[in-house]
Amino acid sequence: MSRYFCVTYILVELSFCSVDSVEDEMEIATVRHRPEALELLEAQSKFTKKELQILYRGFKNECPSGIVNEETFKEIYSQFFPQGDSTTYAHFLFNAFDTDHNGSVSFEDFIMGLSILLRGTVQEKLNWAFNLYDINKDGYITKEEMLDIMKAIYDMMGKCTYPVLKEDAPRQHVETFFQKMDKNKDGVVTIDEFIESCQKVSNDKLI
Repeated sequence: MSRYFCVTYILVELSFCSVDSVEDEMEIATVRHRPEALELLEAQSKFTKKELQILYRGFKNECPSGIVNEETFKEIYSQFFPQGDSTTYAHFLFNAFDTDHNGSVSFEDFIMGLSILLRGTVQEKLNWAFNLYDINKDGYITKEEMLDIMKAIYDMMGKCTYPVLKEDAPRQHVETFFQKMDKNKDGVVTIDEFIESCQKVSNDKLI
């Protein structure tokens, strides 16, 4: 589970980057997305109003229009993985944040996702992770979807991993994943199977 929680660090870095240099007077004259009142976001998320103000300044510094499209998201994300190709994984990650599927991530989208990743309950984090793996959003994870995610992760990590990974490593990972999670052997993993298996792994590590 730890690989996709690296998203947390990356998104926090993106938000706080050059916060002190943000000046409202220097914003470019473009059509802008105005976020919901911070009081409402404070009630909906697990951030304080002060934290939201800081996050918003950082977000606007990277995305002056107030929204980020997929190409910009990919460009920002690629900076953190110069040794590999993060394009495909960034695409899946972008779709997980773009909850209304309108092709852009607003500050509200960003905050709600970040709130779960940083301060959500185990159940909330697992629901978010399931949504990431469920590429077509039909409520199930198939082997094909899991393989697409695994290949994207290995592409993102690049050829510099140690020990060197075999070419069939993504497929082996998927087979192991399904052996543990596909309880009724119907070829797909439901949200209940996913959460139950992940919680069992977590509990086993604590024993």
